[in-house]
Amino acid sequence: MAREFSRSQRVAEQLQRELADIIRSGVHDPRVGMVTITEVVVTRDLESAKVYFTLLGPQEQALQSMEALNRASGFIRSQLGPRMRLRLVPQLTFIYDTSVARGAYLSHLIDEAVGKPAEPDDSSR
Repeated sequence: MAREFSRSQRVAEQLQRELADIIRSGVHDPRVGMVTITEVVVTRDLESAKVYFTLLGPQEQALQSMEALNRASGFIRSQLGPRMRLRLVPQLTFIYDTSVARGAYLSHLIDEAVGKPAEPDDSSR
């Protein structure tokens, strides 16, 4: 019987939960803002992880938040150590996830297109 999830996927899910808690309660840099962890992708050897996040607020603040999170990655890794049962805590790289903003934009475009009624054709009468 094959496993449904690989080890790297299980570690990624646990990392996502723990990172959300650590960033919310432990990172006090005001540049970080209201961050939501959308996905964590861990390499098969568990040495590095890409952490995708979105930001509540203006998109212009995303670059500042990404820089602040990457600068705090050492502190975050030190907080992850006792929480995770891993020999090595993965190297973290924070990346701003544009998919949520892009999805909202596309949804707005669809709503706008559907909301406009079609012009009636008077020549058919």
